[in-house]
Amino acid sequence: MATKIRLARHGHKDYAYYHIVVADSRSPRDGKIIERIGSYNPNNNPAKVDLKFDRALYWVNVGAQPTDTVRNILSGEGVMLMKHLNGGVAKGAFSAEEAQKRFDAWKAQKDAKNGKISQAEADKKAAAAKALLAQEVETNKAKAAEVAKKRQEAIDALAAAAVEAAQEAASAEAEATEAAE
Repeated sequence: MATKIRLARHGHKDYAYYHIVVADSRSPRDGKIIERIGSYNPNNNPAKVDLKFDRALYWVNVGAQPTDTVRNILSGEGVMLMKHLNGGVAKGAFSAEEAQKRFDAWKAQKDAKNGKISQAEADKKAAAAKALLAQEVETNKAKAAEVAKKRQEAIDALAAAAVEAAQEAASAEAEATEAAE
């Protein structure tokens, strides 16, 4: 039986994510599978990959053929590098400890690179949020000044009306006292 390591599509329109599966090459894309070994979500930046590393390495070692996209994913996760290093161990070029040491150094370098990308994205989002907040604060200050101006105008109008009413009342009272005399 020819086995393939390939992607099975899930999700909905315009938001696809994929399961990384081992399946018979004759089965349909989303059909019967032998084993699910991970997931791939290209909607994140960087794309999120969850992979059962040991199972992926097992299937690659027993001859399962990855598709082009899955080969890139497995290379990015280090499965293909580990297969290569294990081949060197089998030939006697270096020891298993040396192979693990080389793999760990590669993984640390890759994680540092991805950490920088994630940090840059987070910084960009934080700067955009800070700029939006500053703009909103300025807008709120302008609205508050406008509201304060309208309140002051209303208070001034009420005070003027009160003064005018008091003057009318005083003049009416003065007229009433003059008429009474």
